[in-house]
Amino acid sequence: MLSSLAAGFGLGLSLIVAIGAQNLFVLRQGVRREHVLAVVAVCAASDAVLIALGVSGVGAIVTAVPWVLAVVRWAGAAFLVGYGVVAARRALRPSGATLHVDEGASTSVRTLTATTTRTAAILTCLALTWLNPHVYLDTVFLLGSVAATHGAERGVFGVGAAAASVVWFAALGFGARFLGRWLDSPRAWRVLDGVIALVMWALAVSLVLPVFTG
Repeated sequence: MLSSLAAGFGLGLSLIVAIGAQNLFVLRQGVRREHVLAVVAVCAASDAVLIALGVSGVGAIVTAVPWVLAVVRWAGAAFLVGYGVVAARRALRPSGATLHVDEGASTSVRTLTATTTRTAAILTCLALTWLNPHVYLDTVFLLGSVAATHGAERGVFGVGAAAASVVWFAALGFGARFLGRWLDSPRAWRVLDGVIALVMWALAVSLVLPVFTG
C-alpha cells in the first residue's frame, strides 16, 4: 500500500511541477497575496476530480469520443491567447501595482489599483485547468493508465497523486510571498506580466500545432 501511495505521489508531482499556465497563475496570485487559499483549493480539488476520473477508468471512455478533446483544445487555445493579451496589456500599460517588502519578518502589500476579485480568480483558475487538453492527457489518461497497473491498490495510488497536487499548489501559492522582495517595483511586475503573456501564447500555439502538423 505504501509503495502505491509513494508511486502515485511521485508521478503526480512529476506531472504538475512544470512551467505552465496554471502554475504561473497560482504563482502570480501568491506573490500578490490575492485569494491564495481559494486558488490553491480550486487547483487541488480540480486535480483530485481529474485523478479520480482517471483511476476509475473514465479516460478510456473519453478516448472513444475524440471530438471532446478537439473542442477542449481549441477552447483552451482561445482562452490562453486572451489571457496572454490581458497580461501583455498589463506589461505595456502598468497600473503601478507593486509590493512593499519590509526588512523584518512581516511583509505588507501596498494598495493595488488593479486587484483581482475572488470570483474572477476562481473562474480564471477553473478555465486554466479544465480548458487545457494536456491536463486530460496527463492526469486522466496517463496517470489513470499507470494506476491501473496497481490493481486493487489503484485507489491508493490516486490518493498519493492527489496529495502531491495539494502539496505542490500549497507550496507554490503560499511560498510565492518570498519572491516579493524581487517584485518591489512596477518594472518587475511588467517583466513578470510580459513573461506570462509569452508563455500563454506559446502554450496556445502548442495546443493547436498538432492539428496542422499531425
